[in-house]
Amino acid sequence: MALTYCENGENCLTIRLLGMPSIRVAIAQTNPIVGDLGGNRERLVEMAAAAWERGAQVFLTGELAISGYPIEDLALRDDFLQRAREVVDHMASQLHQRGLGDLVVLVGHPDGPFPPPTDLYSPAHPQQAKNCVSVLHNGQVVARYAKHHLPNYSVFDEFRTFLPGEENLILRLGGVDCGVVICEDLWRDDGPVETLSGYPLAALFVPNASPFERDKDDVRLPLVTRRAKEMDLAVYYANLVGGQDDLVFDGDSVVVDHSGTVHARSPLFVEHLQVVTLDLPEAGDHPLPEDTQRVELPLAPPRTGPSDADTGADVVAEVAAEVAAERDDLDVVWNALVTGTRDYVNKNGFPSVMLGLSGGIDSAVCAVIAADAIGPERVHAVSLPSRHSSDHSRDDARELADATGIGYRVEPIADLVAPFDDQLGLSGLAAENVQARVRGVLLMSLSNQEGHLVLTTGNKSELAVGYSTIYGDSVGGYAPIKDVPKTMVWELARWRNARALTEGKTPPIPVSSIEKSPSAELRPDQTDQDSLPDYDTLDRILQLLIVEGRDHPQIVEAGFDSDTVADIVRLVDRAEWKRRQGAIGPRISSVAFGRDRRLPVTARNQSVRPQ
Repeated sequence: MALTYCENGENCLTIRLLGMPSIRVAIAQTNPIVGDLGGNRERLVEMAAAAWERGAQVFLTGELAISGYPIEDLALRDDFLQRAREVVDHMASQLHQRGLGDLVVLVGHPDGPFPPPTDLYSPAHPQQAKNCVSVLHNGQVVARYAKHHLPNYSVFDEFRTFLPGEENLILRLGGVDCGVVICEDLWRDDGPVETLSGYPLAALFVPNASPFERDKDDVRLPLVTRRAKEMDLAVYYANLVGGQDDLVFDGDSVVVDHSGTVHARSPLFVEHLQVVTLDLPEAGDHPLPEDTQRVELPLAPPRTGPSDADTGADVVAEVAAEVAAERDDLDVVWNALVTGTRDYVNKNGFPSVMLGLSGGIDSAVCAVIAADAIGPERVHAVSLPSRHSSDHSRDDARELADATGIGYRVEPIADLVAPFDDQLGLSGLAAENVQARVRGVLLMSLSNQEGHLVLTTGNKSELAVGYSTIYGDSVGGYAPIKDVPKTMVWELARWRNARALTEGKTPPIPVSSIEKSPSAELRPDQTDQDSLPDYDTLDRILQLLIVEGRDHPQIVEAGFDSDTVADIVRLVDRAEWKRRQGAIGPRISSVAFGRDRRLPVTARNQSVRPQ
């Protein structure tokens, strides 16, 4: 076995077994912008050129790499689909003109419009697009495969916007048979997997758009290895990377052989190009499965190895291969939040962000996430003290700003709140909430004046039970910790400080922000636990209720007090109307507030009372 490593951060792996043909495959892990068809194509062409320079014969991209994912109702627009097809055709021509025509390129894109089948068509099912991968070679689109299984659960809505494919595709590349499936097709036992399992394939090419969630790799990698062993073939799994609205794609593209052994693995949350060469069994003379097309293509001669030195061809130095290392859970979550925030800000063209910095743990963590994402010079914090704000909270806010280098200013709100209290005679909850709403007005006014995107700093625990003020501390265009439970906010703060110490830097989050009792500071001596159970209990109940979908009796059976559970269930139900109006934020759990949790605002089992 010979192992090869390419410099410039791009991994190349070569595995050679005597007597078997080898194929060198490049996997492009890209971060597309949804809708930027031309820009995404240009990035793919550049990566294809880099792969060709490293001796690649096949170039594999992620699912819908041309358009980005998900495209949602863009798939219902004729002009968008026609433009996508034109861009793919142009990419084939462009590759050929650049001398890359011999490279076999598999590129993911939407295709259409197609007339819907009569058994699907209705005004409620206007699908006219297919989720496709096209095979480009010598300036032409030589084959096309459409995704069969269209997921319609969790964050996925593909059955609403796509038509299912019906044919399978096998590419005979240099005498080696390779199947093609797209994402969900690999997850399902029926359909293409069942059909192709009866044919002796050597490899399977799998473009994916698999969103990140905690512990996803506990499911994803075992699936890939299991399929490889069940089907007795190598699997080339190419995933997207980057943030798209509330979704984050982690990359983690992987290559496994027929035994399930991992031979290459791309790093998380970064664009990456890896080139992998496996020796694969040569194709025999076998009948094709039903509804299967086979396209035979030549491969460019391998451009590495001892014989190439005699011809003057570029030879890649042979050293040990690299597989991206496993990372700590909090490290992965932090980088998911940073990636989601960075791409939302940058892809939407915001020059900077602004947030209220209270000295509490939530705004502190959000500020550091933002600084890590886009740089401290683009982050602007505002301290908005009221007459109830403690001195130590103001000190903590300034200490964080000094440690991180973010912009910082103080805008007191007491004189702005007083006229509301005086004119309306506010007291109790109304007097507390007007403070939060005045802060919201100030932040949005500064945003309008200076062009910042306002970040809202609420965590998942607060959003779950409605412990926030609508049009107050909930104002903003993006919520970095929207899907982070309060207890994890503290864990992330400690982890980020520890990382700073290992790097020889000043910890960015003041210790007192982490250790003091959480408080909205809207009345004297207020703490969150005046209204809520301790956060450890609350978060464990919310995990069972929201993420695991258990009901009141089941949660009580898990060991929690019945009245406490009932109170939390009522709070969660009553807060649905607030969550519907909240900003989006990066999804890190299997059930976040947004795409994958859809409950009615108005329902008999709820008590909806605006606060």
